[in-house]
Amino acid sequence: MAGMARRAEPGGLWLLKTEPGDFSFDDLERAVSTVWDGVTNFTALRHMREVRKGDRALIYHTGNERAVVGTANVLSDAYPDPRRDDPRIVVFDLEAGEKLKRPVTLAEIKADPAFEGWDLVRLSRLSVMPVPRALWDRILKMAEG
Repeated sequence: MAGMARRAEPGGLWLLKTEPGDFSFDDLERAVSTVWDGVTNFTALRHMREVRKGDRALIYHTGNERAVVGTANVLSDAYPDPRRDDPRIVVFDLEAGEKLKRPVTLAEIKADPAFEGWDLVRLSRLSVMPVPRALWDRILKMAEG
């Protein structure tokens, strides 16, 4: 991935990490939509400020699962979290997309040279990151089997 843009392209594609014990993809499906919040990391918040209505996201389960499990659709531009006094803390509205046919594990992603240098591999603690189109397409293809 050397030289590949790290910023999301127009019609942005994102990866959003969540601890499935706190809020899983199944919870998102049941809720239909939610406010994506709880992020305080500076770099993740910088990415969140770039999120726009109509963008798409991959939902990644952290913890013991460590896998991309589904997709989601962004319903709003990022906006200041109304529960915080800090306008730098932003949130956005999100709805469930589709559950992947099978999860794509972090081990599979790390084993594929196409993902070398991507933030998911390089910055394991980052909870929101752009996904280049080629990697988005590759993950969805891997999920097909």
